[in-house]
Amino acid sequence: MDFSLTAEQQAIFDLAASFAAERIAPHAAAWEHEGTIPKGMLEEIGALGFGGIYVSEEFGGSGLSRQDAVLIFEALSHACPSVAAFVSIHNMCAWMIDTFGSDTMKSTWLPDLCAFRKVASYCLTEPGSGSDAAALRTTARVVDDHYVLDGTKAFISGGNYSDLYIVMCRTGGEGAKGISTLVVPSGSEGMSFGAFERKMGWRAQPTAQVHFDACQVPLENRLGEIGAGFRYAMKALDGGRLNIAACALGGAQFALDKAVLHMRERRAFGAALSSFQALQFKVADMETELQAARTLLYQAAWKLDASSPDASKFCAMAKRFVTDTSFDVANAALQLHGGYGYLEDYGIEKIVRDLRVHQILEGTNEIMRLIIARHIFD
Repeated sequence: MDFSLTAEQQAIFDLAASFAAERIAPHAAAWEHEGTIPKGMLEEIGALGFGGIYVSEEFGGSGLSRQDAVLIFEALSHACPSVAAFVSIHNMCAWMIDTFGSDTMKSTWLPDLCAFRKVASYCLTEPGSGSDAAALRTTARVVDDHYVLDGTKAFISGGNYSDLYIVMCRTGGEGAKGISTLVVPSGSEGMSFGAFERKMGWRAQPTAQVHFDACQVPLENRLGEIGAGFRYAMKALDGGRLNIAACALGGAQFALDKAVLHMRERRAFGAALSSFQALQFKVADMETELQAARTLLYQAAWKLDASSPDASKFCAMAKRFVTDTSFDVANAALQLHGGYGYLEDYGIEKIVRDLRVHQILEGTNEIMRLIIARHIFD
């Protein structure tokens, strides 16, 4: 097996890394304090082809693979996992429209989404249904030539910021088969937003509840088949889990690189920290764990590209292992900095705060274990 990157993949990674270093890293702290991501910068990301990474080229996408995507998100996360993850969520939404939408829907929305002239948000979670996503209560009923949408979505990245909301809602009976997906433009009558959430990490991402009170949505804005919305949401999450894992990996790699540099420069008891064997062993373990995580992530992406029957299991395994490992490595990197790691100026505490949520979203790591176990025992 060949684990090396192709020349094209290396070029993709280098392009994303260069952009991240020049256009994201210098501003990441300011955007975190401001609680928002400049839309002009997102358009720059769109100009690189990263607004529709695995959207078909016919509608403005880049037509790249999931393997290419994890490279992009890993590279972007060296600068800021919060910004990179926001780009990931947008890409997940664009993929859903490209995969399940009508030609009219694709031609209407995808060119702007791929160019990042418009931003999309994924709306599955509700105040009363997180891990048990199929228990969602938001409803959509047909009245004349439109749907009437009622309910609330919670923890929505891009709430009161995005231009388009991909909303999973109940159009039928209980359970997963009663769920459909609607595409709801911002500004629709009956749509409103809660206050921006104050979060431990991911502070650059505007996050808010999205409320629908008799919100009118045209019938043609239903995405794909009626009753297939939960299946669409889960398929999107396979790729989303890989991307979130890649974002965690990139952040952890940044933290480890910073720790190594600090250890070379910082002296204690008359010697550089890098000369102490106990600390050398710690860094050796951190590097080994990140490389193991990277290998599993790349394998899962390959399986998703190949539509392998066990792709969902590998996506869940990668999400669980990579995000847990990455948080542990970032936290260890903070410890290796001593008191300096606790200071904003060193950038490590932000990584630790950002990566903590990667163990929760796109399905908690406890749910990932459940998915893995079901694949093993079914």
